[in-house]
Amino acid sequence: MTIEAILKDDIQKAIQKHFDLTVEDIILQPTKKEFEGFYTFVTFPLTKSIRKSPAEIGQIIGTELAEHSSVAEKFNVVQGFLNISLKGSTWLGLFTDIFGDAAFGTFPSNGQSVMVEFSSPNTNKPLHLGHLRNNFLGDSLSKILKASGYDVIKTCLVNDRGIHICKSMLAYKELGHGETPESSELKGDHLAGKYYVMFDAEYKKQIKALAEDGMSEEEAAKKAPWILEAQKLLLLWENNDPETVALWHKMNGWVYEGFRQTYEKIGVGFDKTYYESDTYLLGKDIIDEGLQQGVFFRKPDNSVWIDLTAEGLDEKLVLRGDGTSVYITQDLGTTELKNKDFHNDRYLWVVGNEQDYHFKVLFAILKRLGRTYADGCYHISYGMVDLPSGKMKSREGTVVDADDLVQQMIQTAATRTQELGKIDDFDSVEAKQLYNQLALGALKYFLLKVDPKKRMLFNPEESIDFQGHTGPFIQYTYARIRSIIRKAEQANIEATISSVSYVLHNAEKELIFALSQFPVKVQAAANEFAPSVISLYAFELAKVYNQFYAEVSIFSDPNPEAVKFRVALSGAVSETIQRALGLLGIEVPERM
Repeated sequence: MTIEAILKDDIQKAIQKHFDLTVEDIILQPTKKEFEGFYTFVTFPLTKSIRKSPAEIGQIIGTELAEHSSVAEKFNVVQGFLNISLKGSTWLGLFTDIFGDAAFGTFPSNGQSVMVEFSSPNTNKPLHLGHLRNNFLGDSLSKILKASGYDVIKTCLVNDRGIHICKSMLAYKELGHGETPESSELKGDHLAGKYYVMFDAEYKKQIKALAEDGMSEEEAAKKAPWILEAQKLLLLWENNDPETVALWHKMNGWVYEGFRQTYEKIGVGFDKTYYESDTYLLGKDIIDEGLQQGVFFRKPDNSVWIDLTAEGLDEKLVLRGDGTSVYITQDLGTTELKNKDFHNDRYLWVVGNEQDYHFKVLFAILKRLGRTYADGCYHISYGMVDLPSGKMKSREGTVVDADDLVQQMIQTAATRTQELGKIDDFDSVEAKQLYNQLALGALKYFLLKVDPKKRMLFNPEESIDFQGHTGPFIQYTYARIRSIIRKAEQANIEATISSVSYVLHNAEKELIFALSQFPVKVQAAANEFAPSVISLYAFELAKVYNQFYAEVSIFSDPNPEAVKFRVALSGAVSETIQRALGLLGIEVPERM
């Protein structure tokens, strides 16, 4: 039984003994830094049943714990907050459990499976900064869910068809002159993105010219030659025109190779990739089924709709009058296919919050259709990423390209590290690896430390600071500890806790307590679908260790027990930092 479980049980017994009351769920929280203690039990909820003041209830429970608990030593009461300190033997027992656990922070299988769909790129442009937040969230969430006991499947749905793809294709047909990634020395996804931007520039010129001839801007946008040609190209593609399909395959092939290189660079991968071109028609059979069940209805123009006003939503088009699909049609089919392929207990979509309404509609329709998996569907909504210069726009070419940003971060990491002058003994391979680790650590940490639901401002310079709330700060703390471990090994100092009898320093207790919270945070991050919980935990653990390092001597203490224990404690912290950052997809450098 864990320390927390014992303490909860002791509190339950105290309440039962003194007030003849059973509380179903005893909740403990970390004591605030300004008060003495490590665990806090809030007594306010008991006042109505017990008819005593919160402080009086806390005093009675605290006295009982101090006299009879095997783990509590003393207490203090601040209004309705019972702050509990632990016995020295309890701290050693707690750390013994952590030190001997090779799987600390991971949970056994819970018998459930979950699919996490993320990334969802379009084949008309390269990945950008917004995609990076999506990819890092999805990848980290997958790792956290796996650590918490789920069997995890990572999937990606590639948006490889539609009018936006045809825009790039048309611009390439008209202006490409046979250009290839090799001839242009551009990655394939960058090349396709170049023509998407060129389409938009030409399209705007055509709209302007028609407007100057007296046509309204709205009508000009519909009748500009290039938009009409792009629509024709889409129809040709849907009718399987060989020339159009060949161009589509060629350009998409370039893009997929570009994506592969980017995913490899940022350390992200998938178990299964779905393609919209394979799934966009799948929903039509579901629409027919729903029409027979009376879930959907036809309007006079032959279009098919569903009335979701009872769910607080609107009427929603699910099939156009000409029989063509809309996005919701495709998603119904794709979700059915995913369930057929994997039969997961839960399905998660990591998609920006501009699609909040879309997913409410999707899940509501699935429930109306009686799909048993509907209750296990979740939209992991996240806020957009802005820059100091403002909002990004793909068609105007104002996005921050993912590849360029990663390269910029690597260069900044190299410059900062060289300025510190601490890696003069690194060879070029070691230095390159360190720069990559720092750059991606900074980037991932900055994008993951913010609650996913919040819109955020990305600041590259701030993200790579070696001090403050950053990934490199935590990586530096890890490297510092590894240096201590190497020093201990060179001095033949064994990291052991088998014969500790001295009184622990308060900084050691604080560190053990911080370590003990790792499994709690893993479970919380999984339950809340929030990697930010792990991000903040890793930062707090690094801060507590640095405080310990400042207050407590490791090697110069005259007590050899203390030296061995502190080396062991340092090693456990480094392993936990590595595991925590690993859940964020961040590597740690052995030296910095």
